[in-house]
Amino acid sequence: MNPYLPILFMLVIATAFALAAMALALFVGRPRPGPERKFAPYECGIEPVGSARDRFPVKFYLVAMLFILFDIEVIFLYPWAVVFRQLGVFGLIEMAIFLGILLVGYIYVWRVGALEWQ
Repeated sequence: MNPYLPILFMLVIATAFALAAMALALFVGRPRPGPERKFAPYECGIEPVGSARDRFPVKFYLVAMLFILFDIEVIFLYPWAVVFRQLGVFGLIEMAIFLGILLVGYIYVWRVGALEWQ
């Protein structure tokens, strides 16, 4: 038996599932919205005001990227906490260095004013 046969089998199943879902969407899917439905209230019932193509300030994206950056860095604490006892003092020192670098970056961002909304 070829060792790649199960992979080929799963590929055929995935392709058949995707094709069946697309065919089903053609027959069961909602009709495309016309001009009368295009500007109807979506979820909250409030009439849309202005264009959806408004520009956001760069500060918004900067704060969002910084949040993602620091959030991802904090995720690295979880695997360290799981194996903390096995790492011993070496792991503690390495995590202290990591947190120190993270703290220096946070202080820099704070001092530059990247976290200010105005």
